[in-house]
Amino acid sequence: MWTIIAWIIIGGLAGWIASKIMKRDAQMGILANIVAGIVGAFLVGWIVSFFTGGDAMPEAFSIPGVIAAIVGACLVIWLVSLVTGRSKRGTRV
Repeated sequence: MWTIIAWIIIGGLAGWIASKIMKRDAQMGILANIVAGIVGAFLVGWIVSFFTGGDAMPEAFSIPGVIAAIVGACLVIWLVSLVTGRSKRGTRV
């Protein structure tokens, strides 16, 4: 239970920092920040564990955990902007 709450808190913080880094803070709300941080942290953890063959998901309240969440959130924000940017470009005349 506490792990889920910790990832929500760290996810929100990481998503907010990532939205500042990616200059998307004005377009994103707190819920999007939390989702980007949590999804990003799990994405980076999955990628690292895929290459290392082990459980590489860091603890939420650790420096590597926060860094993984920020990097992953930046990756998620970038991927979402690619997808939404393509769909908006496709509708222009």
